[in-house]
Amino acid sequence: MRDLDHGPFETKVAIPPSADIAAAFNGFMQAFESFKEANDERLAQLERRMTADAVTSEKVQRINGALDEQKQRLDELVLKAARPRLGASTAEDGLPDARAAEHKAAFHAYVRKGETTGLAGLEAKALSVGSGPDGGYLVPEETETEIGRLMAEISPIRAIASVRQVSGALYKKPFVTTGAAAGWVAETGTRNQTTSPTLASLEFPTMELYAMPAATQTLLDDSAVNIDQWIAEEVRTVFAEQEGTAFVTGDGSNKPRGFLDYAKVANGGWSWGNLGYLATGAAGDFAGTDPADVLVDLVYALKAGYRQNAHWVMNRKTQAAIRKIKDLDGNYIWQPALQAGTPASLLGFPVAEAEAMPDMATDSFSVGFGDFRRGYLIVDRLGLRVLRDPYSAKPYVLFYTTKRVGGGVQDFDAIKLIKFGTS
Repeated sequence: MRDLDHGPFETKVAIPPSADIAAAFNGFMQAFESFKEANDERLAQLERRMTADAVTSEKVQRINGALDEQKQRLDELVLKAARPRLGASTAEDGLPDARAAEHKAAFHAYVRKGETTGLAGLEAKALSVGSGPDGGYLVPEETETEIGRLMAEISPIRAIASVRQVSGALYKKPFVTTGAAAGWVAETGTRNQTTSPTLASLEFPTMELYAMPAATQTLLDDSAVNIDQWIAEEVRTVFAEQEGTAFVTGDGSNKPRGFLDYAKVANGGWSWGNLGYLATGAAGDFAGTDPADVLVDLVYALKAGYRQNAHWVMNRKTQAAIRKIKDLDGNYIWQPALQAGTPASLLGFPVAEAEAMPDMATDSFSVGFGDFRRGYLIVDRLGLRVLRDPYSAKPYVLFYTTKRVGGGVQDFDAIKLIKFGTS
C-alpha cells in the first residue's frame, strides 16, 4: 500500500486533562491494546486455517464495542471540562455592557416570571421585527453564542464545515461556471480578446429548527439556577442532533440539504453539481483482499489542495469495521488520538464521527472524505428566540425555542465518498 504524503491537518484544541479525563483516556488506550492483541490472533487464525475461532471473533467484537463506549465517555468528559460558565457581557473596553446587562435582566424576568415589559421595550427600541408574544423574544447575545459553541462541540459536521451568519432568510453565494480565457503570449504577440466569465449562484435558505424544554416554576424561582446555562444545556443536544442529521441526509425540504442528498457519480466521470465516489468492489463490505486500498485511493482522488484540511466522516459502526484493517506492513490504519480532546486518525487524517452517516450496506455511501470547510456551508440566521408557555402543560412551563439554519454543498470537488458496492 502506498505511503501518504500530506500536510498537517487541523485538530481541535487539546483539553488539559483532569483526573477523570486522564483515567478515561488511559483506560481507552489499554482497551485499544487489548483489541489489537485479540484482532491479531483472529487474523492469524484466518491465515492458518481460513477461519477464525468463534470465541476469538466474539472477543474482538466485545472489545471493539467497549472501545466505542469508552471513547464516547471520554468525549463527554472532555466536553464537560471545556464548558465555561456564562458570565456578564463586556464591551470593547472590558467594562460591563449596559445594554447587554439590561437585556439579560429583562430576559431573566421574562423566563422566570413571564414579565414581558422589559423585553418588549428593548426590542421596540432596537426596531426588531417578528418578535413579541407570537414569535417569542431574542435571547441575550452571550446565550446565543454559548449555544452555538456547544453545538459546534457535539455536532460533527458543524465542527468541520464553514459557518456563515446572515440577517436574512436566504444566503446567495456566487460562483464561476466558466472562467475568463487565459494563456501565454510573447511580449509583442497578438493578444486575443478574453471572454467574460459565466457566473451563477448557489442559494442556501434558512429553515426553522425548534426545541421545547420544560421546567417547573420551582426551578425558575430558584435564584441559584443559572437560567442562561440551563436553556443552553437543554436545547444544545436537541438542536445538534436534528441539524447533524440534516447536514448529512436532509432533503432540503423544511430543513438543510445534506451532502448525501446530492447526485453521486463514479469519480472518473465527475462533473460540477455531483459528488464523486469510489466503489469498494464488494456489496456492503470492503474488498476481501487489500481492503485498505479503496481508502488510500479515496485520499488521492481528492485534489492536493483539499487534502491538507481533510477529514473522514463516518459513524461508529463503520469506524469499528475499519479499526480491524491493517496495511501491507502489518500496521493498523486506524489510530487512536494521541491525547484527550483530539480526534482519532485514519491514514493520518482526523476522523469525525457522524452517527447520521449510514451503516455499511449494499450500495451505501457510508464513508465521506474531504475538506468540509470548503465543501459544505452552514448558514445561521442571527437571533435565537424563546416563547414562554405556562398554559399547555400545567404545572410545567414550556419554552418554545427556535433558530433558523440552512446548509448545502458549496464546492462539489471538495468532498468524495466511498460506495459499498461493486460499481
